[in-house]
Amino acid sequence: MDLLLALKAILLGIVEGLTEFLPISSTGHLIVVEDLIRFRPGSRPAFLVAIQSGAILAVCWEYRARLLQLARGLAGDAGERRLALNIAIAFVPAAIAGVLFKKTIDTVLFFPLPVATALVLGGLVILWVERRHATRDYHPRVNSIEEMSALDAFKIGCAQCFSLVPGTSRSGATIIGGLIFGFSRTAATQFSFFLAIPTVIGAAVYSLYKARDQLQTADAPLFALGFAAAFLAGLLCVRWLLRYVASHDFVLFAWYRIVFGAVILLTAYAGVVDWSEAG
Repeated sequence: MDLLLALKAILLGIVEGLTEFLPISSTGHLIVVEDLIRFRPGSRPAFLVAIQSGAILAVCWEYRARLLQLARGLAGDAGERRLALNIAIAFVPAAIAGVLFKKTIDTVLFFPLPVATALVLGGLVILWVERRHATRDYHPRVNSIEEMSALDAFKIGCAQCFSLVPGTSRSGATIIGGLIFGFSRTAATQFSFFLAIPTVIGAAVYSLYKARDQLQTADAPLFALGFAAAFLAGLLCVRWLLRYVASHDFVLFAWYRIVFGAVILLTAYAGVVDWSEAG
């Protein structure tokens, strides 16, 4: 395997792992980084499935005890059944929207400039939500994911639909949606992690099916490198984010989004970087 290609695979795995669970858009970052390093393998869709799988495995590993408790409780624990049902309810809206609109979104929006616009707009939304909470002395209605109702789950599921737009961020849509609907930061973040499991796995299976003709044994080392890098980066990110939200707001991420998106837009406008062939 070519060394440069291997380094690109590792870099993209790290980018996926670090950004999948932060409200800054993993898809948006991957689109931009792929364009910058000119990562164009024929098996790209399958490679993206590999690194997304690595990131989601990080969440499963971090929450392995809680997931095992959830699985064991499905037979006789009403609280665990309610949590599982809420995850399923929240998963459905984006799953339906993804099947209906994914092809159009991929064709129209999977380019750096639409991503940059979504990054900036999403950052402004986060700033608005945080300012709204600060000025109203916010008191959460839902302090743990066990306190959620089915209606809460459906609302967050609808919020997750916005993440289909590249640059919006799945975690950003669900976490900020949770804050708008009365969740504490910790509860919104934890539910975002749990909801990521069926959402990312479902999207990965669908993408893998669509790209099944591109799978080749020769690409296995490339996939393995990206998978491992995404898993390790994702594990570090999940642990850090849980500590961070315990005592911080999301303003830092909002400004990061705005600056990152603005840099892409300004470099395009000034002609410093040619983004026209991206995607």
